[in-house]
This record gives sequence, structure tokens and C-alpha cells, in this order.
Amino acid sequence: MAKHDLILIALNPSPILDLMERALSAAGFQVAVAHDRLSLDKSIQEAVPSLLVIAETFGGQDGFAVSAEILERFPTLPIILYVDKDTTGLAKSALKTGLSGYLFPPLKIPDIVEEVQRSLARARKLGDWLRHEVKRTTSSLVQKADFSEAERQKLEAIISNIQDGVIVVDKNRNIILVNRAVCDIFDLKSVNLIGRPLAEAIANEDLKALLVRASEGPLKYHEINFDDGRVFNAQYAPIPQVGFAVTMQDISYLKELDRLKSDFIHTISHDLRSPLTSILGYTELVERTGPLTPNQQEFLRRLQGSVQHITTMVNDLLDLGRLDAGFDTRREAVHLENVLKYSLDIFENQAKKKEIKLSVDVSPDLTPLRANPIRIRQMLDNLIGNAIKYTPQNGSVHVSMSMQGDQIVIKVQDSGVGIPTEEQGRIFEKFYRATNAASGIVGSGLGLAIVKSIVESHQGRVWVESTMEKGSTFIVLLPAQN
Repeated sequence: MAKHDLILIALNPSPILDLMERALSAAGFQVAVAHDRLSLDKSIQEAVPSLLVIAETFGGQDGFAVSAEILERFPTLPIILYVDKDTTGLAKSALKTGLSGYLFPPLKIPDIVEEVQRSLARARKLGDWLRHEVKRTTSSLVQKADFSEAERQKLEAIISNIQDGVIVVDKNRNIILVNRAVCDIFDLKSVNLIGRPLAEAIANEDLKALLVRASEGPLKYHEINFDDGRVFNAQYAPIPQVGFAVTMQDISYLKELDRLKSDFIHTISHDLRSPLTSILGYTELVERTGPLTPNQQEFLRRLQGSVQHITTMVNDLLDLGRLDAGFDTRREAVHLENVLKYSLDIFENQAKKKEIKLSVDVSPDLTPLRANPIRIRQMLDNLIGNAIKYTPQNGSVHVSMSMQGDQIVIKVQDSGVGIPTEEQGRIFEKFYRATNAASGIVGSGLGLAIVKSIVESHQGRVWVESTMEKGSTFIVLLPAQN
């Protein structure tokens, strides 16, 4: 036992108090006595004892209640309760309160010393365990902190050296992280961006447009253009419990390749047009030179059909070239219901031959569209023609036009074979045809590319919703005339 252990006895004056004081002093403990609650609180405040012995009733107060209050302040302080009589449930009450033990008459000096020593030993073991756990936990936290810091530095090094631009923002779109590539892309020098709103920190109109579009959900493709000709594809994706990330890839070289390809195709198409016209003209003259055998006539019809197919493809390519070059500048008020009537008249016979039910629903409040009527007719012809072409016998095609705010919504719905999900993002590419398209259906793969170019030249949007074996719906959104 250690002589510096202070034992505080909180008992009313009595022979038991004298006995405890003598027994503990003789055992080498320092002993202090408190006769009332005031002196008890003062003694504990001046020097926290190693152990407290308190009476069941002390200073007119319940010893259990006083002990509970002291344990709230000093949870590890061992407290022994002295009671005048051992009763049923006393041990349970003592344990429930958090006491170390209790004493009751008849008492002998060895009983008092033994109980105090046992409580002190238990308190020391508990203290040693707590110190060990605190040390172990602290060590673990330090290791985790060191590990987390190392991982953070590693992550920052990785992100900083990625060639693509990376911006991470919180849920309020305040910047959390930007890498070196972003600073180079937007020419940001010595500017502290962390914590600032993204839209204010980086002044770029295409980037602001990205944030507006992103309010509808994640984005996989959004172009950010610069005056020096650079073009970046930006993606906007949510990060759970963090915010959002914007990544940017330089696609300038892809845009240049696409431009060179378009220029090449346009040039070749233009050069092919004259010889194709000559070939078609000479095939028509062949029949005038003299009678032909049935086989010769069949071969001639096939030759004419092939030449006409190639000529159509060349014309489509030239149309695409004009649209991509921005030559489509004609604009006037166009009443879509009138244009639709002409398109339906063309395909009426085709629909009847395949016994396809062709239905139309045009909203009476349809607003005129400021557009090129020839291009709008071309767009409708391609969409309706495709719908009838890819719809099997006894199917249905439904065309609708309606208003949605200040936009005109055009839908062409068919009950055809549908388009595979993984291919729906590519069907507007030049020369692309879905893999499930029937081999007997003639097509160049340019119709939908022309549709997309026409729609975009009129500041609109087009997309497809399709389910295999159930059909497809092509949706066009065009701004109404102001």
C-alpha cells in the first residue's frame, strides 16, 4: 500500500468513524474526515482522494444520491458505502450506482483495511487498463492520421499529374480541388480557387452552361470551346458524400480530324456528282440505240438503281457538308402542320403496301417555327421514312406535334424492331447503322446524321427512346418563333 493514498471518510460523528480513522491511519493511509456535505465538496475540490467512504445517510442526504453526483464528476473514484445494516438488494443498489463495495457492522479493523485495499487495487487495475487503452487508441489514431496524410498526398500527386483537367466541388458547387491541368487549360496563374464558387472562379460561358445542364443530372458529353481553337469534352458526375467532379479531356485533335474527314468527303462527293450524272444519262441513252434482250434490260435497271443509290448518298453528303459549314442560313415562319402534310402524302403509298397504320396528332395551339422549310421537310421525311422502313408488316407509325412551354415537340413513334441500348448513342453518326437492321433494307447511314445536323442548326435537340422488339420513338425539340 502507498502512504500517499488519501482516504476521505464522510460519516457522521460516531464510534464507527473513530474506528475507521484509527484502522486506516494504522495501515499507513492518509485520512481526512468530512462531517457534512459542504466539507465533503470542499475536501474533494482541494485534493481528490484515492478512495471515499460514505455513510448511507450523510448530512441528512441519501448516500447513494451523493455518491452518484460525485461519480458524475470523478467516474474512476472508488467509493465504499457504510450502512448500519445489511439488507436484501443492497449489493444490487451499490453496483447499480457504481460503488466499489460496502461495509456494515459488526466491523473489525482487518475488515475495514481489507475492503479499502481491495477497492484501491481494483481502481488501480482499472486505471492501468484505461491508460493502456488510451495509449493504444492514441497510437492507432496517430498511425491512421499519418496513413491518411500519406494517402492524401499521394492522391493529390496523382490528380495533379493527370493530363486531363479535374475539378471537385462540394454540394454548393464551391471548389474543393483543382489540378494543374485545369490551371493550364483556363490560364489561371497564382489564383487561389479553393472555397470559391466554380461559376465565379472560372469565367467561361461553356463551363457555366455545363453547370446549368448538370442540374438535370450527370453529363457524359459537353463541349467547352476556346477562342484559340481548343475544344474540350467535359463530364459532370456526382461523388457521394462529397459533391461533384468535372473532368475535361482535350479533343481538339479529334475535332480537327473530323473537320478534315468532312472536307475530304465533301470534296470527293462534289467531284463524284458530275460523272454519276453522266453515267445515269448514258444508261438512259442505251435503250434508244436499239432493242435490248430481257437480260440486258434487267442489267440496265440494276445499274440505274445502283447509280441512283450512289447519287442519293452523294447528295446527302453534300447536304451534310453545307449544314456543317453553316451555309443553311435561310429562315422564315414555317407552319409545321403544312410541312407534315406534304411528307405524309409521299409515304402514304409505302404505308399502304406494308399495311402500316399511319396516325397523326397535331396540337391546335402549335406555334409557327422560324426555320428553313426545305430542311424541316427533309428532317420529317427522314424520320417518317425510317419509321415506315423499319416497321414490319401490319405495324403502326404515329407522328405527333405539340407545345411544351416555348418549345415545339415532334415525336415519330414506330412499332419496329427497336435499337439495341448500347447502340442508341451512335445512330446519329455518319454511316452508322444498327446491327439489327435487316440486310434487305437499303440505307446509307446518313439520314439520321442529316436529321441531327438540321435540328442543331435550328438550335434544337434530338434523341431516341427505344426498346428492342417494341419500337422506337424519335423526339425533336425546336424553339418556337419569338
